[in-house]
Amino acid sequence: MYTIAIHGGAGVISRENLLPEEEKLYLEGLAEALDAGYKLLEVGENALDAVEAAVTLLEDNMLFNAGRGSVFNSDGKIDMEASIMWGETLEAGAVCGIRNVKNPIQLAKAVMENSPHVFLNGSGAEDFAREIGLPFEEDGYFYTTRRYEELRKAKENVFAGQFAGKHFGTVGAVALDRYGNVAAATSTGGSTNKAYGRIGDSPLIGSGTYANNRTCAVSCTGDGEYFMRSVAAYDISCLMEYKFLSLQEACELVIMDKMVRLGGEGGAIAVDTLGNATLVFNSPGMYRGYRKEFGEAEVAIY
Repeated sequence: MYTIAIHGGAGVISRENLLPEEEKLYLEGLAEALDAGYKLLEVGENALDAVEAAVTLLEDNMLFNAGRGSVFNSDGKIDMEASIMWGETLEAGAVCGIRNVKNPIQLAKAVMENSPHVFLNGSGAEDFAREIGLPFEEDGYFYTTRRYEELRKAKENVFAGQFAGKHFGTVGAVALDRYGNVAAATSTGGSTNKAYGRIGDSPLIGSGTYANNRTCAVSCTGDGEYFMRSVAAYDISCLMEYKFLSLQEACELVIMDKMVRLGGEGGAIAVDTLGNATLVFNSPGMYRGYRKEFGEAEVAIY
């Protein structure tokens, strides 16, 4: 039973702070991305192409912190990260510290398919993107007043010793195709006001992204440092492979128990090779959606 699930970030997302018209736009954006991936699965395309298609649309949507909607770092620049993994072969591709690449997830997939490497960084990754002809955009394409205001407020909050409610803007997708293969993809602009070239969990295979045909595909969103320290995505897979936990049990143990004990906030989406989908989060909300073969699409926030 082919299945796809997506997320658009997690954190302190409350009905009081999200206007009805904004909520409608978020749900429409999630539905559009979910539909793009599902349509590929429906016509027999593989899970890898499906997650790439879904994440590409989320990157193109300014509402989500990835691609065009990426947040600003402490220098007022945009640094993006992404990774993708194919469960059949355990092949993976990842990039971080890149600028002006229109769709980082497409670059991550190209690293996996067209290079002997797994992880490329910064200007080297950008050079590779140019060599293979991926599209670039000028700085203005990525600039949004909303994101710049978030940077300004973040700097003011830090200066005043105050901390606003967290919102972890990562996007991701996981899928199972009709051939029994799973794939996962994750993309982000990182955290607002990040400094010192900080890298999160999103481009790290095993932390923010993992896929294995023996178990499941996982994409995470949340406190990146905690997801890195717990190797969260791989941990979910290991609990299934070595402890024989179900997908739901493994995700809940990592996200609702282990991460909470560590002090980490966020969530994960996952699918297993039976077509089960799990969307678990320990924060007030997570932008998310899923659809199974013969089923209706479901998208939600809270």
